[in-house]
Amino acid sequence: MAAISRLKPKPLLSLRSFCPSISSSSQHSSDPEAEPDETLVSTSISILKEHRSRSRWSQLKAVLPPGGIPPSATVRILSGLRNRPHLALSFFHFSRCRDLLSFCAAAHVAARSRLRPAALSLLRSAVRLHDSPAIFETLAKTYRSFDSAPFVFDLLILAYLDAKKIDRAVHIVRLLRSRGIHPLLPTSNSLIRSASKLNGSDAGLELYRELFGSDNLRVSPNVQIFNTLLLAMYQDGQSDRVDEIRVEMERFRVDPNVFTYSVLLAGVCDDGTRIREARELWEEMAGRGIKPDIMAFNTMINGYCETGEMEKAEELYRDMVFDEIEPTCTTYEHLIRGHCKVGDLESATMVYTDMKTKGFSAGVEVVDKVLDEMCKRGRVDEGLVVLREEMKREGFSPSRRSYEALIGGFCERGEMEKAAKLQAEMAGKGFAADEKVYVAFVEGYRKMGDEEKVLRLCDEMNQLGMEKER
Repeated sequence: MAAISRLKPKPLLSLRSFCPSISSSSQHSSDPEAEPDETLVSTSISILKEHRSRSRWSQLKAVLPPGGIPPSATVRILSGLRNRPHLALSFFHFSRCRDLLSFCAAAHVAARSRLRPAALSLLRSAVRLHDSPAIFETLAKTYRSFDSAPFVFDLLILAYLDAKKIDRAVHIVRLLRSRGIHPLLPTSNSLIRSASKLNGSDAGLELYRELFGSDNLRVSPNVQIFNTLLLAMYQDGQSDRVDEIRVEMERFRVDPNVFTYSVLLAGVCDDGTRIREARELWEEMAGRGIKPDIMAFNTMINGYCETGEMEKAEELYRDMVFDEIEPTCTTYEHLIRGHCKVGDLESATMVYTDMKTKGFSAGVEVVDKVLDEMCKRGRVDEGLVVLREEMKREGFSPSRRSYEALIGGFCERGEMEKAAKLQAEMAGKGFAADEKVYVAFVEGYRKMGDEEKVLRLCDEMNQLGMEKER
């Protein structure tokens, strides 16, 4: 695809035709027939501006009609206070008006003063209370009269995304783009990310093409948007399609950053057979002068661990420490799994000890790996100590695999009493004995010459539908 021509952004004057001015009467009212009480409006504004904070609200209550502040008056008062946004927003909450027009007016007041969190919160409430396309229409109609900021429409899009109403958000984007208004890049990124999460990476890519596929663009995508697409493809297991995104990055002359490479590395390292491609990406990243972060290091270390290249994994670990990048729990877990995979229990236990010293807690899967290797080498008592230490920490619960490894290890050594105690503990945790456990006990008792128990266990296995030769 040819690179697009760079056009200067046009001012958002197109909002003038999109957002007609509103008079001080029916268009400011939720009820077209309700004229705001000008005396009430002017008196309220005067009280709010001139009285101290402690007395203004009691003074205001004294002049309000029995039914409270009408919505039409609320909007007029908000307009009169728009240069004092904090006071205006306090009045909005005081008024308890929750009609759509009042919400939009308050959102405009916040937006024009760059009070982004407040404006977004108001629009979220409006979306929650008024599930209607009229929110956008009302926001557009009141835009000019409040001298609002264009990003107020981006905030409405984000409010719809927060409410998981992506179709509404996309519809608003299309309405804006039909008037030559493009959402801000962070908003576009949120749209693409939401579409990808809800409907898959193909939906995110389709939305990207709609937003940036034209050759007549005023806004070009940035690296964050491409990273969102790459991550969505990775999470969908479509890392083989990343070249499509890299072509788009070249089209827009967008340079990758460290996150880009981390996602690309994850895609090739997870495959387990593409470590050479991972090395090429690593070298490409270095050639661009991009320093790897902890995510990139962890991904590459895991790649080497998956292929059993532990010397290179350890070398990367040392490089990381030399670069003053603190290892994470994930770093240690990758190394432990890698050493266990190649049968290097000594190195695995050294890393495990180092990990505990640094204050990290191993996940149950990593503990299982260590126990497996210990039991295979007859170090069952040491494995039991590891399990007991892990069980002391809050939140750790042994897995079936942990118990099976230890039971198998004790049965192999003929220590049937210890194995039986562990099996009882295992049952207490809700893990019923399966064929693997039965076989371990059968073989253990057979080695001990206890044929009576062997026969009894084999009968139990047959009754449970398990098969074991006597």
